[in-house]
Amino acid sequence: MLLLPCPWCGPRNVSEFGYSGEVVTRPDPRSVTLTQWRAYLYLRDNRADWASERWFHRMGCRRYFTVRRHRLNHEVHPTPDDGAAPKGQP
Repeated sequence: MLLLPCPWCGPRNVSEFGYSGEVVTRPDPRSVTLTQWRAYLYLRDNRADWASERWFHRMGCRRYFTVRRHRLNHEVHPTPDDGAAPKGQP
């Protein structure tokens, strides 16, 4: 069972959350090429190491937060988070 450390509700089962994706920097849509925009939308590294991810606590406080998760062994570490989504994300 994977437990996610919600900053407001404490550790909870992953089934209470919605995955919002890997944290990536959104390019400026007015100046980016079509190839760069496509890469932003669809391509991820998918390396077997640490990744910053956004999660939504849909069955709890209904807030977004960020964690660092190891993709191979699913070890999870909370990150300093003010509760606001990163620029360009919900």
